[in-house]
Amino acid sequence: MKRLVSGIKPTGELTLGNYIGAIKQFVKLQNELVDTEFFIFVADLHAITTPQEKQKLRARIKDIAAFYVACGLDPERVHLFIQSEVIEHALLGYIMESTAYIGEMERMIQFKEKKRTQTEGVRTSLLTYPALMAADILLYDASIVPVGEDQNQHLELTRLLAERFNIQYGQTFVVPVGHITKVGAKIKDLQEPTKKMSKSEGLSEKSYILLQDTPNQIRNKIRSAVTDSDQSIRFDEKLKPGISNLLTIYSAITDMPIKKIEKKYEHETSYQGFKEELGELLANHIESIQTKYKSLIQSSELDQILDKGRDYASMIAKRKMAKVMARMGLERKK
Repeated sequence: MKRLVSGIKPTGELTLGNYIGAIKQFVKLQNELVDTEFFIFVADLHAITTPQEKQKLRARIKDIAAFYVACGLDPERVHLFIQSEVIEHALLGYIMESTAYIGEMERMIQFKEKKRTQTEGVRTSLLTYPALMAADILLYDASIVPVGEDQNQHLELTRLLAERFNIQYGQTFVVPVGHITKVGAKIKDLQEPTKKMSKSEGLSEKSYILLQDTPNQIRNKIRSAVTDSDQSIRFDEKLKPGISNLLTIYSAITDMPIKKIEKKYEHETSYQGFKEELGELLANHIESIQTKYKSLIQSSELDQILDKGRDYASMIAKRKMAKVMARMGLERKK
């Protein structure tokens, strides 16, 4: 059976971009890839490459897990767990550090960008976190890894480290293949639609939509989204990035092809009606997710789901690490 592995860092509140670009894609894949086992985790070890406030981190870990399920992940199909609760991630992460070279880490584009924007000392883990990311994937012999276009470099490093280890110690790891999502892969900033939607980088609260926003907040943010003066509702990322972003959101929420949406609004002479309908659709969609989230976060069901996911992931991870340690000569013979 094939395996798919992915995770998300609990370093902020989930945005519409996280939902459409990642979580919704997992839900789609779990329904399509019936011959595939899914391992989805909250990547809390990756979160501590930068300082985190303890209480907020603890709350966000459970928030994200609850939203995963509320958004449609099926605990019967998906092994959902918290990364740090399967200690083999950290152990294999160190072994991957011992397989990689410093120059390979320093060439990572995301490391260069984060280093440039750091206001205090750069932690060692910020440099080496691609090794932990590789471990996250290789630990479960993942054959499919959903990635955005900006994560391709990390996946290529994972493939390189797997091949290097296999050559040195014998066939041990499956070399993973990336699965790049298409529609909804990148939701843009509502105020600067040439940039990715991000709470940490948004100019104002109008730049992004959170999964915890109220229906009125969602409607208002869509109304105030930057578009252009042309008023024709058509997809053109270069000339009409704002309306193209809204069309992408509409398509992702309704599963309606963009061409069909363009046809529906071809006689509109302004953006107002389109924005009003999109705002209403989006508000209702997210409100239904929030209802499920609230019932989960206040019950013991979420802990049961996470316990079950942890126990299964731990079983697989322990078996893999026993093989890795034996190949390297690290196991103790009796």
